[in-house]
Amino acid sequence: MSEKEYIYFPGCSLEASAIEYDMSVRKVLAALGVKLIEPDDWSCCGSTPAHSVDHVFAAAVAARNLAIVEKMGASTVITACPACLSAFKKAHLRMKKEEGFKKEVNAILDEPYNCGVTAKSVLQILVEDIGPKPVAEKVTLDFPDLKVAPYYGCIINRPPEIMEFDDPENPMAMDNLMTSVGVKVCDFAFKVECCGAAFGVAKRKMVNELSSKVLSMALDAGANCLVVTCQLCHQNLDLRQGQINNTMGSSFNIPVLFFTQVMGLTYGYSPQELGIDKHNIQAEGLLKTRRPVEERIKEEQEKAKAKKPKAKKAEEEES
Repeated sequence: MSEKEYIYFPGCSLEASAIEYDMSVRKVLAALGVKLIEPDDWSCCGSTPAHSVDHVFAAAVAARNLAIVEKMGASTVITACPACLSAFKKAHLRMKKEEGFKKEVNAILDEPYNCGVTAKSVLQILVEDIGPKPVAEKVTLDFPDLKVAPYYGCIINRPPEIMEFDDPENPMAMDNLMTSVGVKVCDFAFKVECCGAAFGVAKRKMVNELSSKVLSMALDAGANCLVVTCQLCHQNLDLRQGQINNTMGSSFNIPVLFFTQVMGLTYGYSPQELGIDKHNIQAEGLLKTRRPVEERIKEEQEKAKAKKPKAKKAEEEES
């Protein structure tokens, strides 16, 4: 596959508390022939707090980074963080639609933003730009014990008129990626239910209750692991799992992995290379059983052959 290039905005948390997400993103995209270029002198996107203080300021913080990308001559920036993605898209859309707002924002910036950059998630470019076939071709290992519940969280595809990606109520992008790499995907009803977002300190009990529902529904769906695309969701569901158990009287012990970590495992990277050992709830028990992907393919082919005579016999009996 020919090499693709993207401007990649890691964001603050992927260089600190969620560094394992960044590790896995870089390894998976490198395996798929994607070159990432990090903008010089990027800064915080404003995340969740900025817009609650001042909408012009919040847009300016995000637009500063978009202006840097624009000055590089690029028309697209990608990020793994849904909060960064949302900040970029909201600033871009409002500045594009409202000339007065655009002037207010650009008055704050050293370099004006001229609304020439499209922000996309890493998940989106994997699905839309790279596609399932190249993703599947890189798989070398199969993990038959892994049964995942894909959890998208609130904002990677909502509101739909801003995010413009996947179905806002029943997204399938992550489901399809997991299927492409041969991982068992469970039918999970809480894909886009809120985990409590950034209220973990201010409203801990509420966050624990909401996150408990997500974990409980994953178990009900038959999953033994949650797969996420948001580091804040990961924090609430993994790091706070002990708090959830204390608050709710539960005994959850469910590993929570980033979707790029699961992809990386199937590509042959070790859990340590993908930062999985940094998580609070360890997944090593689910990852002990592994086999070359050829064994799974052979098994699937044999099952398909066994079904054919039964189907033919059923047709003959009907006729």
